[in-house]
Amino acid sequence: MKYTPTIGLEVHAELKTKTKMFCNSKNDPDEKQPNINICPVCMAHPGTLPVINKEAVRHVLRVGVALGGTLADFTEFDRKNYFYPDLPKGYQISQYKYPLVSGGELNGVSITRVHLEEDTGRSSHETGGESLVDFNRAGVPLMELVTEPVIKTAKEAGNFARELQLLLRYLGASEANMEKGEMRVEANVSVSETFASADQCRTDADSRGNILRNSALSPRHSATLGTKVEVKNINSFKAVEKAIEYEIKRQSELLARGEKVVQETRGWDENKGKTFSQRLKEESHDYRYFPEPDLPKLHLRELPEFHEDVLRKELPELPREKRERYKKEFGIKDKDIELYISDMRLDRLFTETIHFFKDDSNIAKHSNIVAEFIQLASNYIVSDLVGLAKSTGQNFNKIQPEYLSLLIKMIAGGEISSRGAKDILAIMLSEGGSPDEIAKKEGLAQISGKEELKEIVEKIIVGNPGVVADFKSGKEQALQFLIGQGMKETKGAANPKTLEKLFKEHIT
Repeated sequence: MKYTPTIGLEVHAELKTKTKMFCNSKNDPDEKQPNINICPVCMAHPGTLPVINKEAVRHVLRVGVALGGTLADFTEFDRKNYFYPDLPKGYQISQYKYPLVSGGELNGVSITRVHLEEDTGRSSHETGGESLVDFNRAGVPLMELVTEPVIKTAKEAGNFARELQLLLRYLGASEANMEKGEMRVEANVSVSETFASADQCRTDADSRGNILRNSALSPRHSATLGTKVEVKNINSFKAVEKAIEYEIKRQSELLARGEKVVQETRGWDENKGKTFSQRLKEESHDYRYFPEPDLPKLHLRELPEFHEDVLRKELPELPREKRERYKKEFGIKDKDIELYISDMRLDRLFTETIHFFKDDSNIAKHSNIVAEFIQLASNYIVSDLVGLAKSTGQNFNKIQPEYLSLLIKMIAGGEISSRGAKDILAIMLSEGGSPDEIAKKEGLAQISGKEELKEIVEKIIVGNPGVVADFKSGKEQALQFLIGQGMKETKGAANPKTLEKLFKEHIT
């Protein structure tokens, strides 16, 4: 028997606002000292009242517009009741029946809802057995996005989470750093039997007493979903994929042995590479939701700044839109595009560099040359500059786009060799400066003049009569050897095309 996995994600992201969700305490994810950014409101002192953070609402609505979701005309906040030491009030202010956003889609995955709530504090467990709570995070505005259970593979889930992180960063809604806990992914995983045919699917399903959802079931899929297991404590995209893969395998093995999957919440142990049971899964009624009495209902139609058309005009170019434009406008490799999409500093360097090609009247009138220069610039940025930065631990701050564009022009014009270009780029990365000045100072300018290379060519011909004879007899490799000798003699400064031409002229 084979099994079909079904996966849904719940993603929490801390929103980028100056203050917390319902009070004026500072929202600072980088604060190291515990219990500094707190006040009577977020610490739930008696008599205090919450006030809605308007910017947090705006962030979630903009996310909704970017996802193509439906923005709520009416919404309200609810109390989600449960006890945990890092929850000061004994309940969490969240949204239940009326989320800010319903529906939408991202990366081919349908969205159920996006709503707004407050974050909890952070617990830490000491080696001596004590547990400490830091309430700096308590009350921070938290966006929760829930997908439909339509994801089928761990890779698809990981890619969705990565794309959501990109979207949140482009919108300025959240930095969404998973290692800081600013974005947390929980996976709901279920596994069901896969049938060999649609007819068998109907027969088996009927024998179990299940009601078929669709009489035209596709072959190889079961009629009902399996038992849902929620996996928490996932702190990286790789961990998301590994945790889901493990859980699919665990549940499939249970079913293969004739055992049942228990509906529960499980944690992910990164060190052991496995999930572990935490508690039985709560249902919505366990939280005893009811409307938050201390907050007003929101009629968003009455707030012009929250209208969809207004929010849409504020949106920047989104990752999917930029991908399409870069592919159409620049024709660069997909992997290069993904690098620019995910690294805004690198993207800025690339786009500002190629503007100098378009602004150069001598180049701009030749679209094929512009395209060639853009390809060359992208290759040197992705293949050489990124590699140099990683190996040296440096950033790109000292490289000016104008000088990088000049370097590309020098390469294309044969003023420097590819080896010389790499050396110049390394100096530009560490020290800055103009490539033409660096080339002169370091003796990296390429020699292209025939008169300058003529004497060297004649010397090599005289010194290698056997190789010359081989070339005359038709061995092309002999010519490459002679060119190599010329490059060696000039310490890589000679233009290899000029050398090739000169050798052919002098030998024949």
